[in-house]
Amino acid sequence: MTMKRMCSALAALSAASFAIQAGAQESGPTVTISGFGTAALTSTDTNDAEFIRPNQASGVKKDWRTGVDSNFGIQATVKVNDMISFTGQGLVRKDAIDHYRAQAAWAFAKFKINDDFSVRVGRMGAPIYMISDFRNVGYANTMLRPPAEVYRQVTLDSFDGADLLYQHSFGDTSLSVQLGTGRADVDLPSQTIEFRKAIMLHVVAENGPFTLRFGRAQADFSLVDNPTLAGLLTTLRAVGLGTVADMMPTRDVKGTFTSIGGTMDWKNVVLQAEYAMRRTDTLLVQDTNSWYAMAGYRFGKFLPYYYHGNITQKSPRSVAGMPTTGPLAPITFAINGPAGLAKAALQSSDAIGMRWDFYKSLALKVQVDHIKPKDGAGAFINPAPGFKGPVNVYAVALDFVF
Repeated sequence: MTMKRMCSALAALSAASFAIQAGAQESGPTVTISGFGTAALTSTDTNDAEFIRPNQASGVKKDWRTGVDSNFGIQATVKVNDMISFTGQGLVRKDAIDHYRAQAAWAFAKFKINDDFSVRVGRMGAPIYMISDFRNVGYANTMLRPPAEVYRQVTLDSFDGADLLYQHSFGDTSLSVQLGTGRADVDLPSQTIEFRKAIMLHVVAENGPFTLRFGRAQADFSLVDNPTLAGLLTTLRAVGLGTVADMMPTRDVKGTFTSIGGTMDWKNVVLQAEYAMRRTDTLLVQDTNSWYAMAGYRFGKFLPYYYHGNITQKSPRSVAGMPTTGPLAPITFAINGPAGLAKAALQSSDAIGMRWDFYKSLALKVQVDHIKPKDGAGAFINPAPGFKGPVNVYAVALDFVF
């Protein structure tokens, strides 16, 4: 069954369950509806580049805009009995297309085997990061947005496949393990990334105010629907630079992403940190190490916080032996230049913010990021010639759940 048909089937089942519930006894199927959203305004102090979240086609300059940090999601769970349930989640936001659009973020069936084990089949959140399952739920996070230094390294929100869930308590410590496999297609403004043979491991241990998480993901990925890149590779081979083209495979590339993180919410102190390593077999997706650390202190309903994030590239940022003059110089510039294919988007960020839980299920956040690109434009898009930064990013957001 294709994912589209699977989503349609789950939606039809949800609608049918509403009808069943209307005349059912207490022991019949039940339906739970919940939702979340963020209404935000974002701006920067420059018109020389656009600030975006991962996968977005356009961003924000000095003029305040709603599209960067705003979203809305709704989730329905149909519990058929103690063993079988169905969950669907729809999400509206701006991403690879420069307007708001709805997408099926989750659409899965869950089968409870016993008190410890469950199996899910369908579309689930990809457990790539520490807060993967709720990264889009602003209310569930201290910061206004996840730090880009880490959270733009793998542009994968969900996958189609199956996973096995294990949950058990050992004294005061609860352990959760998720092992998933499947595939996914991610549409970006310039191309599509196809993930195949993905295997993802997500391990979380919780004890009182402490949480420790480890994650490992691997997949074969392909970069498709990018005529500019395809033309460059063809040209490299035509002019005798086939060895350079061989360093940039675009099909069935091996990739891994390993991360570890933790949180502490003890008394009034809130800490969160995450460290990640991306490794691939192509020059087009560079090897990177990235991390962030956040600290906050709660004063009643107010939680001021600060975080620092950084990313470094572990693979070479240029290809040696490329011609620097003559008719082939533009090809070298495309690979080794300031925005060259060999260069990851490097930057560091310092951010201060304030969260105010002023009402039940509502939180107001204000955040200022000071972002310093390194050897290029960083994560900014459409930079003007000579753009270097740093850039201040301002945002105010109202997070809610229901």
